[in-house]
Amino acid sequence: MQASELKAIFVDELKDIYSAETQLVKALPKMAKAAGSNDLRSGFEKHLEQTKEHVARLEQIFDGLEEKPTGKKCAGMEGLIKEGSEAIEEDYEGEAKDAILIGAAQRVEHYEIAAYGTVRAMAEKLGERQAVTLLSKTLQEEKDTDEKLTQLAEKMKVVGGSEAKTQGARA
Repeated sequence: MQASELKAIFVDELKDIYSAETQLVKALPKMAKAAGSNDLRSGFEKHLEQTKEHVARLEQIFDGLEEKPTGKKCAGMEGLIKEGSEAIEEDYEGEAKDAILIGAAQRVEHYEIAAYGTVRAMAEKLGERQAVTLLSKTLQEEKDTDEKLTQLAEKMKVVGGSEAKTQGARA
């Protein structure tokens, strides 16, 4: 593949992630509001602030590439957020509701981990060092968030210990 083709794909994928992150900025407050556990609510609120930082990092990458971050809608995140919204509307309460929210949040994190891993690899191939640094930081934060969700699920006993460890290990 020619470098120009890879760069075009890289920019397109970055636009997709940018769309995903901006959609998530709108969805996280709703998830926080629906959480029954103070720890889960706090986790969603902290991740909202972190997600805003992810958007700012992506904007920094776009500036360095002299590209605009707009023009693409991430259908994958749109679907994940729709599922999360459906989870919020379910009739479950308490720990059952929190279990559903944790599951929805982990699906989002796994999607983001895959996306950031892919674009970081592209940035490495293209020699985009600043992008690699910024994308690596975000990728690690997404993995950390996934692990925190697993730990919270274990603490709340909404999943069994080995299931949660296996789930976290897949990330």
